[in-house]
Amino acid sequence: MVSGPAVALAEVEALESDSRLSGYRYLAATKADLLRRLSRNEEAATAYREALALTDNAAERAFLTQRLTLVTGE
Repeated sequence: MVSGPAVALAEVEALESDSRLSGYRYLAATKADLLRRLSRNEEAATAYREALALTDNAAERAFLTQRLTLVTGE
């Protein structure tokens, strides 16, 4: 993040190819946040939905749902 969200997003996308992180909800949530910061709202919404599908924690679900609403306007 020191170099900005675009650089951080490239790092996160590189991590997505690591099968050990498959299904890791924080990776999807991080990607969603970076996309939101870059105003790439459709992609952010997809990533927020992925993170939501991966978590059963009520507090995390509430936060992610709030962010999803922010980028979709729904």
